[in-house]
Amino acid sequence: MDKIKRIKLFLIFSLFFLSSACFAQVPDELEFNLDFSSPTVSLPKIYKSNIDLSGRGAHRDITLPQTIAAQDAISAWQADLGFGNFYRLQYNLWEIQQLNNDSAAQEKLLANYEEIIKKISDSSGTVILDLFGTPNGLGRVLDVNSAPHNLKAYKELIKKTIRKLSCEKKYNIWYEVWSAPDLDDFFLGSRSEYLNLYRVIAEAVKELRQETKMKIPLGGPSVTAWFRNIQPNSILFPEASLIYELIKYCYNYRLPLDFISWHAYSSDPQEEKQDTIYNKSFIKLIREWLNYFHFDSNLPLVVDEWNFDGVANISPKRGKDAYVTASYIPARLKNMYEAGLDYQIYFCLEDFGGNKIGATRNLGVKSFDLRNAESKGYTKPGYNIFRMLNLLGQDLFIVKFSDEFVGAMATKSADYLAVLIYNYIDPQAAMNYLSRNIVYLNSAERKPALNIINSDRMRKILAGQIDMATLRLSAKAKAMFSQAIELNNSVNKFSATNRKIKITLKGLKDTHVLSKYITDSKCSRDCEFKPGEEKDVDFNQDYTEAMELAPYSVQLLVFKKKPAPPVVDPDSVAQAVAPASGTETAVALPLVAPVNEAPVAVLQPEVKPEEKTAEVKPAEKIIPKKTDNDKSK
Repeated sequence: MDKIKRIKLFLIFSLFFLSSACFAQVPDELEFNLDFSSPTVSLPKIYKSNIDLSGRGAHRDITLPQTIAAQDAISAWQADLGFGNFYRLQYNLWEIQQLNNDSAAQEKLLANYEEIIKKISDSSGTVILDLFGTPNGLGRVLDVNSAPHNLKAYKELIKKTIRKLSCEKKYNIWYEVWSAPDLDDFFLGSRSEYLNLYRVIAEAVKELRQETKMKIPLGGPSVTAWFRNIQPNSILFPEASLIYELIKYCYNYRLPLDFISWHAYSSDPQEEKQDTIYNKSFIKLIREWLNYFHFDSNLPLVVDEWNFDGVANISPKRGKDAYVTASYIPARLKNMYEAGLDYQIYFCLEDFGGNKIGATRNLGVKSFDLRNAESKGYTKPGYNIFRMLNLLGQDLFIVKFSDEFVGAMATKSADYLAVLIYNYIDPQAAMNYLSRNIVYLNSAERKPALNIINSDRMRKILAGQIDMATLRLSAKAKAMFSQAIELNNSVNKFSATNRKIKITLKGLKDTHVLSKYITDSKCSRDCEFKPGEEKDVDFNQDYTEAMELAPYSVQLLVFKKKPAPPVVDPDSVAQAVAPASGTETAVALPLVAPVNEAPVAVLQPEVKPEEKTAEVKPAEKIIPKKTDNDKSK
């Protein structure tokens, strides 16, 4: 047994060094090679432009949902990107109940919620309707975030709502039970009270399914991180998470559970690749839990809220330097796909501000004067990133390209190809690396390492001001800290340096028009979405282009086949030139007159049949000889 244990420890130790060495040598110049005849898969849904429609936080009109973005922001998104994907909507039951004494206003509020739901459903999109808020009289305390006390009445309210929206109107809705129940600011209740809340909603759904024979998806728990619970917990104790408890609870009570959701705010693009103490990713672990409790292990896993670094309510990198957050979006999506996540919903459409309670957060892809909720809105660079994603093709190429900061995704559709390249440098890369790898240390090694990480010494260590030899750490922990220092040095270097990249594309023929879209530090507000460069590219030979990627920039290259020049019909040319039968027509042609002489009008002679205008032939296509390099692999 001791021998087996030593082998396991050796494997874990080896995996640690293998994973940590990937960024040890970040090259100054990169190469990206793509053969357009290489294999593809259907574009994963994770790359779709999904968004939570929250924002503003206050409207003068009480019949408008108060925590949903302004109507012009929603209309702009619909016009620019459509509503054919996933969209999260916070459905505030407390807010609706507050208008019980004004039935006309309440009906108008419900109609405004439904109008958004209908637009999405009519566009073949899906709404994740987040049910939260406890109406006055149904909670333990008089608070919107109170756990329901009168569960029977709460169940009937939910059942009535779902019956109307799903059974009668047949809107395409997934229902989510609450949001962030692990935070007191969002849920005033215990773990058992949340599970009881889920149970009564699940029973309502179950009854409606039996009654209507309709599929009504239900899920949760929408905690602020995958490992969180209502009582404190960390990544070191996965089975103490609310996700695990909810799966187990639904199994014990035979309740419907159709998707698992959680939030994931971070500056780390590899957030979904976090390993657990079991030496496997948490996404794989959740799927094993589902399988163990006899649920489908392929149940959708959804990050229902995410953004760049959610620690601060106001972040300059989501404001005046919003191009940083913009470059983070494709980097995070690529890692989500590689980690095996099914769906994501970006939070959110518009910033929050100008409200009575002073809740100000600049998380949106649109903003406004945060001191005045009625001010006109504007777009941030992240908005254009979603427009870039909307231009990706239907199929994704399987490409091999690895770098700590630069990434690429290549796609194709029937009539064009699109290659998206980003350069995102995580400002907290060293600390995020330590966070991802702390699970590889045993308990004795972990405690002193965490003490250092949570102290002021960590900053000095990364700056090289403390000699690693003076730290009382295990050899494995010191190796981990050394890798963090190297990574921090790379961050300092490449966050201020352009990356050179040579792109080589082959496997196509004919001439294409290249349209290049760029998002970078040159624009942080109301940036135009149009190609910064357009040119012809001849794919009859392999195409190579040398580019430079600025720090925190994204470039989208769209190649569309250039239309062939129109073929001229010689008969129509002759008919256009020859005079009508039986007539004599003098045609005045402009001539270059000699100096000091007036232009002379000359009669155009009749075109005889044998002098018919020569046929204009299209240029012959030159087909190069095939070589071994041209063959598809």
